[in-house]
Amino acid sequence: MRRTLAAIAVVSLALVQALPGQTVDFSKKPLQSERSRSYDALHYLVKIGLDLDRKSFAGAATITASSFVEGLESCVLDAEEFAVTSVIDEYGTPLRFEQSDKELKVFLARPAKFGEILTFTCGYSGREPQKGLRFVDRSPDNPLMVWSDSWPDNVHHWFPCFDYPNDKATSEIVATVKSGLKVASNGRLVGVFEDAAAGTVTYHWSQELPHSTYLIFLAAAPYVVVRDSYRNMPVNYWVYPGDEAKARPTYGKTSEMIAFFSKIFDFDYPWQKYDQISVPLGGGAESTSATAMTSRIMVSEEDEPDFPAIGIVSHELAHQWWGDLITLRSWGQAWVNESFGTYSDYLYFRHARGDDEAAVNLQNKLAAYLREAHTRYIRPIVSDRYDKPGDMFDSHSYPKGAIVLHMLRSILGDEIFFKTLSHFLHSCAFDSADTADFIRSVKTVTGRNLDWFFDQWLFKPGHPVFDLRSEWDAAGKVVRLKVAQVQDLAKGVPVFRVPVTVKVVTAGRSKSHRVWIREREETFEFPAETKPLLVRFDAANELIKEMTFPKETAELLYQLKNDDVIGRMTAAGELAAVQERAGVVAALSWSARSDPFWAVRRSAVEALAKRPAADVQAILKTACRDPHSSVRAAAVQALGAGKDGRLAAFYKDLFQKDRSVLVRAEALRALGRTGDASLVPFLRSSAAITSHQNLIKRAAEEAIKQLGK
Repeated sequence: MRRTLAAIAVVSLALVQALPGQTVDFSKKPLQSERSRSYDALHYLVKIGLDLDRKSFAGAATITASSFVEGLESCVLDAEEFAVTSVIDEYGTPLRFEQSDKELKVFLARPAKFGEILTFTCGYSGREPQKGLRFVDRSPDNPLMVWSDSWPDNVHHWFPCFDYPNDKATSEIVATVKSGLKVASNGRLVGVFEDAAAGTVTYHWSQELPHSTYLIFLAAAPYVVVRDSYRNMPVNYWVYPGDEAKARPTYGKTSEMIAFFSKIFDFDYPWQKYDQISVPLGGGAESTSATAMTSRIMVSEEDEPDFPAIGIVSHELAHQWWGDLITLRSWGQAWVNESFGTYSDYLYFRHARGDDEAAVNLQNKLAAYLREAHTRYIRPIVSDRYDKPGDMFDSHSYPKGAIVLHMLRSILGDEIFFKTLSHFLHSCAFDSADTADFIRSVKTVTGRNLDWFFDQWLFKPGHPVFDLRSEWDAAGKVVRLKVAQVQDLAKGVPVFRVPVTVKVVTAGRSKSHRVWIREREETFEFPAETKPLLVRFDAANELIKEMTFPKETAELLYQLKNDDVIGRMTAAGELAAVQERAGVVAALSWSARSDPFWAVRRSAVEALAKRPAADVQAILKTACRDPHSSVRAAAVQALGAGKDGRLAAFYKDLFQKDRSVLVRAEALRALGRTGDASLVPFLRSSAAITSHQNLIKRAAEEAIKQLGK
């Protein structure tokens, strides 16, 4: 649903016995339950007029429903922040109604029978709502506009409805606005109707397949629509005036993503079109066939390498299957939307960028979860204890759940895993779903009972924390690996049962062993004719875990040069603490200069940054010319931390010649640390430069402030 745009750094996996930074105990939160229904909403027809200047709206919402009870006398709808002025049935007969702060109760003309179809229309109006509809004043960042912030349960702030995700209905939006504006919404565009005399335009949208209410969307602004397609299906990008040239650098891979997901999920894109619509939002919010996207991701072709949008674009697109086609039955099941959506953006990342980039992507997801586990709380991924729905949309439902799916894939194998996903989609299509439905799909497709897996990873909190020790028995020619799970077992954290790959590398031979960990403490033996050059735990980088695994310097140096991307990054981080030992600085310098993958070079630069700047200035200056902007930016930051005024000319040259906004911004910050007040005019002139998200201006202002100190 919503993603922040901040980059997530890979964290080192350090041993933690407890999680002292936690501030929330989810076990103490109130117990929630799925909402019951007395009727089944079948269709919403919303005719609404929007006055952007007055921040007001007036409408008529026609609700068609089917009774779930025999003798239904009234329908209770969610309704807030607007006044209902009339209710009439399908024959035009006025119906009695009562409205409270949060609900509208409509009394039927006569009791309805079980299964009987009933229709009534509510007239209503409102002004300056605090939720649901966002009327936004014109600013340097956006035009005068209105858009619906419907998630998680805010639709009822702009029309009366049953506002809970376990009820799915078709919908129509007929929206009238001032001429010159365009209206985006769900489904098929039925027509656009101008009223020259009134100076208005009306857009009629029809969503003809059922979806949950929070997925109903509306936005009106002077949009420019950049048109694309997937096969014969419209794929359009609704952007602010002036952003037209950024549409394709930002969204241009959407059609390729649709093809990829349709194939890998074995379920063709299910809707009639796909629009992505700029709004002043912090991230993205999927709606059926129409995703609201923060305008901040709009990026020029020149800046796209530094600020690629494929993560958020693929994530929100994946929700068209995971969240829109099948939808969480209750808010405690948020992982049904978000874990699957987050794993999907990893899948596309791997498809588009390759295995090494994907490995770093997955490690970043692990880092995000561990940060939340350490600083906020641990909780079961699936839980009915929360204060409000938004509590469940966190780093447990997003990245942790995504890696749980990755671990399940490693157990099932690729073919069976993706057959299971397809079965889940087909069996619950256009319906609400929960964890039991997914487990049923696993059992149906595989014949396997994996309740133990779901019990520990979905229904219990926490993760394994491993204390590892290895030793080589020269006489027995074996490596003994001692594995202890040292996580605090309080608050329901289990001893985990996990399969893991252990790689043993000796001279001329590398052998991977698949073993199962089941106990608090275990010892495994692996054959090794000679002393291992490297023993690697979780060599496939699959587990949600933390660990300590003491290694000799020689092993870390071998790992830095010969392991996979995650292993090399890990070795760089651990070598940072032992740089006084022979060969370490030379090895890190080689890695910073010559490793084939940028993330490893950056890790080596960050390790070298822990030394006195004068000791490594030459290698850091070399890294400032690295082909990858993230490495260059890290190197400039490391140099700047040395506060060496003699490097001012070097930083100015970087700022003037480097094409990366990230690097140029770091060069300005480095200038601010030189202590040279004569740089202020240069910094002030730099602040006037237009850049992506005003990064250069902000960096120049930070530098001036730093010099003022």
